[in-house]
Amino acid sequence: MKTFLNLSLIAFVLCFCACNGQKDKSVSVATYFAPVDSGVQSAGIKMVDIQTPVGKFKVWTKRIGTNPRIKILLLHGGPAMTHEYMECFESFFPKEGFEMIEYDQLGSYYSDQPRDSSLWTTARFVEEVEQVRKALDLDSSNFYLLGNSWGGLLAMEYALKYQKNLKGLIISNMVASIPAYEKYNGVLRSQMRKSLIDSLQNYEAKGMYKDPTYQSLVIKEYYNKHLCRLPELPDPVMRSFKHVNDEIYVMMQGPSEFKTGGRLIHWDRSKDMNKITVPTLCVGARYDTMDPNYMKWMSTQMPKGQYLYCPNGSHLAMWDDQQVYMAGVIKFIKDVDEGK
Repeated sequence: MKTFLNLSLIAFVLCFCACNGQKDKSVSVATYFAPVDSGVQSAGIKMVDIQTPVGKFKVWTKRIGTNPRIKILLLHGGPAMTHEYMECFESFFPKEGFEMIEYDQLGSYYSDQPRDSSLWTTARFVEEVEQVRKALDLDSSNFYLLGNSWGGLLAMEYALKYQKNLKGLIISNMVASIPAYEKYNGVLRSQMRKSLIDSLQNYEAKGMYKDPTYQSLVIKEYYNKHLCRLPELPDPVMRSFKHVNDEIYVMMQGPSEFKTGGRLIHWDRSKDMNKITVPTLCVGARYDTMDPNYMKWMSTQMPKGQYLYCPNGSHLAMWDDQQVYMAGVIKFIKDVDEGK
């Protein structure tokens, strides 16, 4: 169920002062919730037309609020998960007056799901994000891009080509190198008990990645420690897992967290981080599947890089270290908005 917004709280919070030396650029409740599109209102949902090399398709977007200065587009992970596990931002961004846009990338559950395998390349996804940006009227005066996991990879690639359109960038729980990610996964795996490693290797040698026992071992022994550490996975996270497009995920990422492969296996932008010159926040977490020290290093390579460390978080630190994560991300966005 989507988060219901407390209008009385929003009325209090939205009258915030901001930016660039002017005393008052407050956003009223009426302005924040004013419809963007004419005609029948659809709760901010808009199907955006995307032109690809093999034809035109539609992707799902949902806009919450209107703020001419701060518009945050969320890029989910996977590839081919859904926006659903990022719904937790609804509990934080609107009450700050931030306009936020949830978005299912092409091939994901709420968007069109064409079967042409030529579509599943990083470069094609970058062009998709650019088309979404144009369709939603986002520009360098207001456009913040927040990507988690694969969404962080996509955000980096977008910035390396189109950063002139960005005001701020947030790379959440993603390193700039798949080989580095694979190496760190090996470190985490080596810390498991030997009997478990032997069991995993036995299934993997036979290609039995879909076997229920193998899946149960990965979830219990790996995901529960390094993906999301909450005692029970939140409903939005469960819905994202339920709706993942496995065909695209395996084609690009590989059959398992432990067996990377597919089209991303050699992706490495480590040497290009210094080319990202827009204000950028890198978010790492102690228990993440991504090396938090690598994330910290990334932030030092960018002229305007910053680092946020979540000491109790994992790959979904926006859930299991929520207060630290959200406070840090919100502060970064406000600082950029105010020209700090």
